[in-house]
Amino acid sequence: MEQPPTTYQVNGAEIRKLRVKAGLSTEELARAARLSRRYLDHLQNGYRTRMRPHSYSRLSQALGLPADSDQLLLPPEGQSIER
Repeated sequence: MEQPPTTYQVNGAEIRKLRVKAGLSTEELARAARLSRRYLDHLQNGYRTRMRPHSYSRLSQALGLPADSDQLLLPPEGQSIER
């Protein structure tokens, strides 16, 4: 049986794009996802790139995505980021 990853590597530009598209400020999204505004800002700016599964799930849901969506993840090495 395969274990879920301990962290997810996320695409900060995609997080920002979806946040803006949803019309949310960084603070509003952070509050909805129960994350600190600073942590979310660091993710969006690429300063931080990893999230624990429960935080990733809350962020995905706050952006209107299914909890198990992979839309916010960086693609595996060697693949492009185009969406």
